[in-house]
Amino acid sequence: MPSTIIDSAIFGDIFSTAAMRRVWSDENRTAKYVAIESALAKVQGALGLIPADAAAEIVRVCRIENIDLVKLKAQTERIGYPILGVVSQINALCRDKLGEFCHWGATTQDITDTATVLQIREALEIVDGELKALGDALAKLAREHRLTPMIGRSNLQQAVPVTFGYKMAGLLAAVERHRERLAQIRPRVLQGEFAGAAGTLASLETGAMETQAGLCAELGLAQPLIAWHTVRDTIAEVGTFLGLVGGTLGKISMDVKLMMQTEVGEVYEPYAHGRGSSSTMPQKRNPISSCYIHAQISVLRQHAAAMLDAMVADHERSTGPWEIEWIVLPEAFCLLAGALAQSRAVIEGLEVDTKRMRANLDMTHGLVVSEAVMMGLAPYIGREYAHDLVYDICRVAIQQERPLLDLLAENAEITRHVTREQLAAMCDPAAYLGQSGLMVDRVLARWS
Repeated sequence: MPSTIIDSAIFGDIFSTAAMRRVWSDENRTAKYVAIESALAKVQGALGLIPADAAAEIVRVCRIENIDLVKLKAQTERIGYPILGVVSQINALCRDKLGEFCHWGATTQDITDTATVLQIREALEIVDGELKALGDALAKLAREHRLTPMIGRSNLQQAVPVTFGYKMAGLLAAVERHRERLAQIRPRVLQGEFAGAAGTLASLETGAMETQAGLCAELGLAQPLIAWHTVRDTIAEVGTFLGLVGGTLGKISMDVKLMMQTEVGEVYEPYAHGRGSSSTMPQKRNPISSCYIHAQISVLRQHAAAMLDAMVADHERSTGPWEIEWIVLPEAFCLLAGALAQSRAVIEGLEVDTKRMRANLDMTHGLVVSEAVMMGLAPYIGREYAHDLVYDICRVAIQQERPLLDLLAENAEITRHVTREQLAAMCDPAAYLGQSGLMVDRVLARWS
């Protein structure tokens, strides 16, 4: 009976995805064990390290459908690790005791680590695909709203105008960097492990390095320079990468939540009848996907920290830190997959209210462009004096609830230098967007 949010029959496809759960399932992990044992026998048979008929027999029986998972559960509970149980079942299935040559020269962690890397490879493909789709959706919004003015905010206060396209392009740039990071970590992470008891391959008198090279080649993995049984930086790097991606998804969800507030109302998660509704307040439309994302990536960050903790391993084979990865790595990937799916759905179907964005720009009657006015007056009266003068006028505008433009136009010291029409241009938020459009173009060019 499923008991976690990831495997829940009710919540599973909200907090994760079926594709990612399959990658980290018992069936897929065990299939990887079997595939590695098969590849090892094939390589060692070709090298003459084990009899050719033994290699052929081991390869013949190495099928996941031949493994009794119920029996494997019992074996694992008794032994403490599943690998010996898998090898024992393969051995029993082989004719004429030829299965005794299965797992030749290997140790439990060799098979376990290599299987984990194969799972990571599959999982990273899913992550990369979701990042690509999310980036495409962000690019579409950035392109469409390249010059759509909205208020930029600092410390939750209105700051200066930006564009909605600029906001989306900033997130797109982060997604681009994540895909670049993913490409960079693949060569470091996707390496096999075949090193024996303490990493020296002493159990094979001949053909040790040839076996390692052949096995990695057979599995499409890089050959390690040295054993990494207790040097876990590559796995921890995967964890920190997942945490970084989650942080960006959290940023997306945070901004959507804040922009969906009734008082703001600039964007909305995609509408579906009843989604995000309250059981007691019929008018509510809650940012439900953003709430899920927030929870997912918060736990994910703790898992990333746990994988860093798993690096602190003892000697050549560790006593406990390794098992931390067994717990948190699958959950981290599953939670990120869920957060990516939720983020993609939000961005692909995001409802953008440009009229409300403009209304929010105008709600302070021009105060948000006070910096533009200050810089516009600076050539005539000096920047510092212009700052102090505009500051005082802004205070009056707030007290009297009057448009900034009217008060500026009533100031004789200002009108000696500029006309009301010039002041009106300075007070237009859409005219104070800086290099927003150019920056959007640069990000889109990079993404393309």
